[in-house]
Amino acid sequence: MIRTVAFSSHVASGAVGNRAIVFALELLGFEVVSVQTIQMAWHPGHGPSTRLVPEDATFEAMVDDLAGRIDPAEPIAVLTGYLGSAAQAAPIARFVETSRAKGALVHYLCDPVIGDQGGHYVPIATAEAIRDQLMPLADIVTPNVFELGWLSGNVCAHDMADAAQQAKQLGVGQVLVTSVPGMMDGNIANLLVASNHTFAAEHRVASKAPNGTGDLIAALFLAQLLRGARAEQALGMASAAVFALVDRAARQGDTDFQLARDQEFLRRPTSMPVRTFVTTKPR
Repeated sequence: MIRTVAFSSHVASGAVGNRAIVFALELLGFEVVSVQTIQMAWHPGHGPSTRLVPEDATFEAMVDDLAGRIDPAEPIAVLTGYLGSAAQAAPIARFVETSRAKGALVHYLCDPVIGDQGGHYVPIATAEAIRDQLMPLADIVTPNVFELGWLSGNVCAHDMADAAQQAKQLGVGQVLVTSVPGMMDGNIANLLVASNHTFAAEHRVASKAPNGTGDLIAALFLAQLLRGARAEQALGMASAAVFALVDRAARQGDTDFQLARDQEFLRRPTSMPVRTFVTTKPR
C-alpha cells in the first residue's frame, strides 16, 4: 500500500484542505501522513477567523524529521496544497527531493493554491515559492484557470484550447486544469493535459458550490492513479465524484461539503464521460 504525505491547511470546521484530502484518501484505502501548514476555524470564504501558522523553524524541523524516516522499501506519494507561508516551500521541496533520491516517491502532485477569479488569496511571495520551488519537482499539477494563467504568465484562458496551450507551457508531465469553460453554454470542465493527449470531463455548472472542490479533485485524481487507473479514467472518476458532491450540496443548501454523509460518492464514483480534446487553434 502506498502511503500519501499531504501538506495543506486544516480547518476546525468544514471540509477543505487536509480535512477533505485526508478523508478522501483514507476512505479509498490509503494511509495518510497529514502535515498542517496552517490552522483556521473555517474557510476564509465564511469570514475572518484566527490563523495559526507554525513558526518557520518549527515547521522545517518537523518536515525534516519526516524526511529522515523515509524508507526506500515503502513507496509514498506526496500532495501539496495551501501553504501558510512562503518559507514552508523549501523544506517541502527537500522532502520531495529526498523521497525521489531514495527511490520511494511514486507521484508528487502539486496543487498550487494561489487564488481564483477574484485574485490572489495568498501573498505573492508564497505564490512565487510554489511556482519556483515546488512546481518544478511535480509530475502532476492541478491549477484552476486563474492559477494556470498566473503560473504560465498569461491571462485567464477563455476556452479549452487556450487552457491546453497554457498547460503545456508549464513543462509538467500531467496538468489537470479545473474550472475551464465548457464547450456547451452553462457547462464547466476539468481538462487533463498529459503527454500528447488532452482529455476533458465536462458537466453543468452547479450554483453555490462549496469551497474545497480543488482539494477534493486533487486527492481523488491522485488516489485513482495510485489504484492503477489510466490518466483519463482517473479524470473521469474524480470529476464524477466531485460533481456528485457539489450537486448534492447545492440541492441540500449546504455551505460546506458533508463528506461523512455523502461518502458513497467518493467510495464508488461512476466514471464521467471523458473525451479526447483537439487543442490546435486556427491561426
